[in-house]
Amino acid sequence: MMKLCRFNDDNVGVVSDGRVFDVTELAESLSSRIAADDLGDPFVWSIRDLRKALPDSLTSFRSFSLDKVDLLSPVKFPGKIVAAPVNYMAHILEMQASNISPGHNIPEIGKAGLFLKATSSLVGPSQGIALRFPDRRTDHEIELVAIIGKTASCVSRMDALDHVAGYCLGLDITVRGTEDRSFRKSIDSYSVLGPWLTTADEIPSPNDLELTLRRNGDIKQRTSTADMIYDVARIIEFASSFYTLYPGDIVYTGTPQGVGPIEPGDRLHAECPALGAMSVMVRAYSEQRPA
Repeated sequence: MMKLCRFNDDNVGVVSDGRVFDVTELAESLSSRIAADDLGDPFVWSIRDLRKALPDSLTSFRSFSLDKVDLLSPVKFPGKIVAAPVNYMAHILEMQASNISPGHNIPEIGKAGLFLKATSSLVGPSQGIALRFPDRRTDHEIELVAIIGKTASCVSRMDALDHVAGYCLGLDITVRGTEDRSFRKSIDSYSVLGPWLTTADEIPSPNDLELTLRRNGDIKQRTSTADMIYDVARIIEFASSFYTLYPGDIVYTGTPQGVGPIEPGDRLHAECPALGAMSVMVRAYSEQRPA
């Protein structure tokens, strides 16, 4: 069982007992062995080898206090970010009632399909969210995220979870409006992933996890992934029927009810007992990210 992160200057770490153990040299050595024609993120390809190569004790590696490092996205080179819309009934109902994205309120995920987000929108918790259009409503959306661990094409629901390397928390930041969903959700920094990748063997069931999002300390979203319309395996089955999924591909599984607007200066705190917690600051696009 492992929790793997990227931190500071693109170092690779193992998170354990409130510390981050720097395994960058070993991870890069293993990643370099991945064939050039193997599509996907080399680090995610090599996670199984990394687990085998790590000693039982991590004390030989230099370590840092977890609260003293800058956490980046645990996946650096995803081939694609696949996302599920309208996957919680209560969220479907709140969107229909508000009609804040006219023309995008399709009530069934099977008819709405999945959508793609630009990989350039991906950031880690320490990098924060930069609001590009302060005059337009921009919402927070907490989600469970699955990271693909091995190539998947036309996989069955029964076998789908065997293709998952691990799970993360995700924030799918959304500008409301009439434009295509992928267009509004692909802005720089609008896909937050973290705090680390928890390997799949540590999560007996991804369909029974509690997700909570606080904005400035106030609970805005809280749900169990048991309430998803399409569970994780069904989403992967659905996605792989259209695309080949490769190691490092990121699958956002949809947001529950309670989405709401964010503003510069806000602090979003996402947590899941099984996956950890991350705090993410919101700033105006014109502002430099804090050093």
